[in-house]
Amino acid sequence: MMDWTDRHCRFLHRQITRRALLYTEMVVADAVIHGERERLLGFDAAEHPVALQLGGSDPAKLAEAAAIGADLGYDEINLNVGCPSDRVQSGTFGACLMKTPELVARCVAAMKAAVDVPVTVKCRLGVDEQDIETALDALADGVFGEGADALWVHARKAWLEGLSPKENRDIPPLDYPRVYRLKERYPDRFVGINGGIPDLEAAKRHLGHVDGAMLGRAAYHTPSVLADADPVIYGEVSGDFDYALLIERMADYADRHIARGGRLGHVTRHMVGLFHGRPGARRYRQILSTEATRPGADSSVLRKAFAAVDLESAAEAA
Repeated sequence: MMDWTDRHCRFLHRQITRRALLYTEMVVADAVIHGERERLLGFDAAEHPVALQLGGSDPAKLAEAAAIGADLGYDEINLNVGCPSDRVQSGTFGACLMKTPELVARCVAAMKAAVDVPVTVKCRLGVDEQDIETALDALADGVFGEGADALWVHARKAWLEGLSPKENRDIPPLDYPRVYRLKERYPDRFVGINGGIPDLEAAKRHLGHVDGAMLGRAAYHTPSVLADADPVIYGEVSGDFDYALLIERMADYADRHIARGGRLGHVTRHMVGLFHGRPGARRYRQILSTEATRPGADSSVLRKAFAAVDLESAAEAA
């Protein structure tokens, strides 16, 4: 979710679900240590619970970056062993670390020693020609042996040779039963699943086999999918979601961001798919896509776009 789940995206998602754990985009350990921390790591207190996702392969640097994240108030530190991007491969981290489970285990051990918050890992089933039975077990054995608090598994292989990062999100076939078998092997450890999960009902079905389900692209492209997360997943009593209140909160947030020197488009680019499938959604998208990017645009543009959405007709149709 690099370049997607920035602080503005997470603030939006937190207004829709109170309980779901949110993840940052992956931040490289070197950038955490040497970069501009407010820009890279700053977040709104409203985002809690929120996990910082790190990339790297040097145990000492990851430990230092994890400590920085914990000191800043992140609720969890996650090590990415699943991203297949070219940038990740050139830096010897992300999915290519599936080939070196012993190194991943050392990274987890160093991070665990540096922080008191949970340390988790996100991985693939394997990479390239690896046997997913042995590759995933080796990774899980190593990280759980060093005390990892959770292992999230993207239920696809990553083909580092021959497929682009975009193709790696869709072409390798999903194998959810392989993740279920890992959970059976580790009944007392947290095993979560992600990859191609389209909605909350699908997530709930997975929860019959594993401990957690992660929505990525579905939640980003159609944020309203999260509106039922608290009642469907967490069992909370909830009435109809108040989209008018959401828009007012986001408008206020956008104005605060603009006052600090930001632009409306930084916030609204994550809101384009909010009303997907509802009457007026096309006009809503048009207004945000054209007017929110203009110099001087403020929250009045967001309110104008929302006025184009016909929520009453959508409720009657439902």
